[in-house]
Parts: sequence; structure tokens; C-alpha cells
Amino acid sequence: MADLRHFLDLDAIDATTLRAMLDSAARIKASGGQEDALRGKTLAMVFEKPSTRTRVSFDVAMQSLGGNVVSLEPEGSQLGRGETVADTARILSQYVDVIMFRTSTVENLVEMADAATVPVINGLTDRSHPCQIMADVLTFEEISGPIADRVVAWSGDANNVANSWIHAAARFGFELRIASPEGFRPPADILEWAAANGGRVSVGGDPNAAASGADCIVTDTWVSMGDEDAERRRAALEPFRVDADLMARAAEGAIFMHCLPAYRGDEVTADVVDGPQSVVWTEAGNRLHAQKSILLWCLLGSAGLA
Repeated sequence: MADLRHFLDLDAIDATTLRAMLDSAARIKASGGQEDALRGKTLAMVFEKPSTRTRVSFDVAMQSLGGNVVSLEPEGSQLGRGETVADTARILSQYVDVIMFRTSTVENLVEMADAATVPVINGLTDRSHPCQIMADVLTFEEISGPIADRVVAWSGDANNVANSWIHAAARFGFELRIASPEGFRPPADILEWAAANGGRVSVGGDPNAAASGADCIVTDTWVSMGDEDAERRRAALEPFRVDADLMARAAEGAIFMHCLPAYRGDEVTADVVDGPQSVVWTEAGNRLHAQKSILLWCLLGSAGLA
């Protein structure tokens, strides 16, 4: 339905709205409020992939806003027995007010959104992870000030999280430098979208150059759920590990981010992820506040962000 406020990807929502959502999340974290804003509303969380942070943060966010939560797994629903995503969307729309879907493919997400008559939120696909990046930008600004015109460096596999960082660079006006080996770089269409929308995004094979003077260095796991040929991936990505030497090339006061789970010794060394520049625990905690603002916008629109 055209009037539904789906939260599917950052490139599908204008910069003004995304900024309002971030500002709302920051206010909620600072002073609380909105405790009963979603009383009587119900969120369905549908998981095709395992989750810790997405599951708990959405559950707690909805309940703390006064709403209710129902959680579905494939093995506990007809999705696991061949019912289509579209039919699941039509059924859930009769019972709940908003759906959060964590799925393997973007095609499944689109099918859910097209068939649902309630808002659908992208909890993760193989192409993007917009809820994570809303929390990441919230974290950056909480610790380092406005992100506009700052520099973020990504080192490693340019995966679904990196794709959402590309969307964010265009929407929030910062420079994004991506360092990845051949075969692990962002899709051409996402880079083309960024260029067409004013995004300052560069892609190369030198992590030292990407990190030089950066305000934030980000990475993610080398072997994600469903990835095959783990050893080949590790061999290709080893030069892109974030370690103390790479962090030393960043700007004074630079921070380190990782959406977690982290595998110490693979994509990041223990002294970085557990060190003083790491903000990964604040970043994980901010998923709660970012997702409150997403739920409020989906269900109440701009009025919910006031």
C-alpha cells in the first residue's frame, strides 16, 4: 500500500526524515519518554536468520513503548513448511500493526512489504542492514559530534552492512572510504546510486590509505551466516584486518565500530575491539534507541518523532 511507512532501506527514505529519526532516538536516550506511545500496538518479529541484538533490541524497544511483541521462527510457523512470504504477510497483517523481518534475501523482504497491509521493517537482508547503521550514526554523533563532512573508513568485506553505510554517506553527508580486496567490493548499482545522490564514496584496495586521517574505522565479520569457503575468504581478507597499526593511521580521537559478533584475530584484533577507541558496546546499546524511533515513525509518522 502506497501510504504505508515501510523502513526497508536508507536509500528509500529522504534525508530529512532520517535526520528526524536520529534526533528522536537521541532525545529518547537522553531523557526517556514515549513510554505509552505504542500502547495497544503489536509488533511481529519474523526471523529466517539467527539474531541476538536485533531480536532483543526490537523486543525491548516495543515493550518499553507500551506495545506487545510476537516472535516467529521458521520451525515454529508455516514459513518452515512452505507457506509463501506473501501469504505470511497477508495473515500477519490481520493480527499485528507492524512487522520486523530478518531474512536471507532482499527478494523475500520486498515480497513481505508488497503483500503486507502494515509497515514492514528490514531487520537484515543479504543486501543491507539499515537499522544497524541508524544506531551507528547515532553512536558516532553521540561520541564524536555531527557526522556531516567527517570521514568513515571501512576495511574488509564490503558486505550488507557496508552497503547501508554507502546509503548513509549520501543521506548524512559524510565521506566513506572502502578498502576491500577484489571480489569483496560493493555492488555497482549501490555505488552508482550513491554517486547520483551526492555520496562521497571511494573504493580501493589499500586499507592504510582508507584509514589515513579517518574519524571512524569500521569492519565486520569475514565469514557470515551462509558463507562458504571460509579459509579462502580469510586468506583474501587478512591484509584488511583492523589492528593497532591501522587505528594509528586514523585521526586523533578516532573511534572503532563493529556491528558484532566480533571474531578476535580475524577481522579485528582483540586490543582494538576491547581497547579504548572501541565503541562497540555503546553501538550495540544504541540499537535499542534507534529502533524505538523507527517503530514510532512507522506507526505514528512525524508525530511520533516530536
